[in-house]
Amino acid sequence: MPADPPATKRDPYAAFRSPDYRCYAVGNLISSFGRQVLGIAIGYEIFQRTRSATALGIVGLMGALPIVFLSIPAGLAADRWNRKFIILATQLVTMLASIGLTMLALDHLAVPAITPLVAAVRALYTIAAWCGEGSWVAFEPTLPLMYALLFVNGITRAFGWAARGALFPNLVPRAALSNAVMWNSGNFEFTCIVGPALGGLLIAHYGVPCAYAIDAACALACLAFVLPIRAPQEISPQRAHPLQDLFSGLHFVRESKVILATITLDLFAVLLGGATALLPIFADQILHVGAVGLGWLRAAPSIGAVLMALALAHRPPLRQAGVAMCCAVAGFGFATIVFGLSETFWLSFAALVATGAADNISVVVRHTLVQLLTPDPMRGRVSAVNNIFIGSSNELGALESGVTAALFGPVLSVIGGGVGTILVVLGVVWKWPEIRRIGVLQPAETVGERETTD
Repeated sequence: MPADPPATKRDPYAAFRSPDYRCYAVGNLISSFGRQVLGIAIGYEIFQRTRSATALGIVGLMGALPIVFLSIPAGLAADRWNRKFIILATQLVTMLASIGLTMLALDHLAVPAITPLVAAVRALYTIAAWCGEGSWVAFEPTLPLMYALLFVNGITRAFGWAARGALFPNLVPRAALSNAVMWNSGNFEFTCIVGPALGGLLIAHYGVPCAYAIDAACALACLAFVLPIRAPQEISPQRAHPLQDLFSGLHFVRESKVILATITLDLFAVLLGGATALLPIFADQILHVGAVGLGWLRAAPSIGAVLMALALAHRPPLRQAGVAMCCAVAGFGFATIVFGLSETFWLSFAALVATGAADNISVVVRHTLVQLLTPDPMRGRVSAVNNIFIGSSNELGALESGVTAALFGPVLSVIGGGVGTILVVLGVVWKWPEIRRIGVLQPAETVGERETTD
């Protein structure tokens, strides 16, 4: 890791002084942009073809299963193998999967109705019936193949997230880590603005195959920026019993009450309060704004997150980070309720902007704490545990939203999720009062659970 610079006045762009971080940030920006274009295209295409909320929920399940079951091995791999090479390999597989989606979108009617695909389609009809959907839904043999490619994408995300989460702290001086976390979040959210907005325009004018092809091109471009990175890495020593290594990240998180509390708060907030998976339904049936409006709705949370990231970069560090995180997650739940009740596009847009701003505070606090309190040889495994909690909560939240929307309608699904988020905040504060005592995020913190106070 680069040596810490002498103490100076606050530098909003401290992380970008490192050449390795600049390469990482640009590559990550391009890759995330492609992912966002892909995300809006998948949701739009599947809903337009199926008219099924359950089908949208299964998209989340295909992404969640690999994260839940493979993140722990992925974290161990990130501590044992070269993290940069893992990132390169996952980007290559991502490119191939997106090429496959492009081909399916170009000629979906040419997919033969072979026995396995017919059986899968029947299973989808059965699941939709269980969720209360009737004759208005329609599934094609193409759909199971799309789910299979999304499952492959989920595998690459599990391994790629663990490697990225473990790699980037070594790209900057320790004193700039919180700044790097903030810019990582801000850059990601920036792609969530541009990606869905541009994706909606591309779908409206050129169709979904163009969107999938852009994701493939972005994955390839990311390779060029990751290749020059030369960050040091401390390889984790092997233990006599491999299972000790495999689950040591879970043990570390369980023993660290601060990390466990912040991860739990984010897990259930996103699981219950996320309305993103249902945006195709709101755009089409409630707000009546079409593909372009859907793109802006998908971009709205990220607009709020980028604005908040810029504010955090140019102000002193949060003096009561724990309280700020709890208030932000509660605000996220309240804004979600407003979105569920709204029947006006601009009010819905503003509510989603507020969810993104609140979520950014939570992300910066949580991710900074995880990196500061974790030793480098364990960062891959701890990042993997973090990915299971947070990454799977996004995907399982999409499944939960799709199923509850099919059962109770999209409005009740979103409102109930917002109320549940607020209740989770109260439960976490009661269970782990330590979270309220987290003060300034000190760059000097190392392993352990040192609670900072004002």
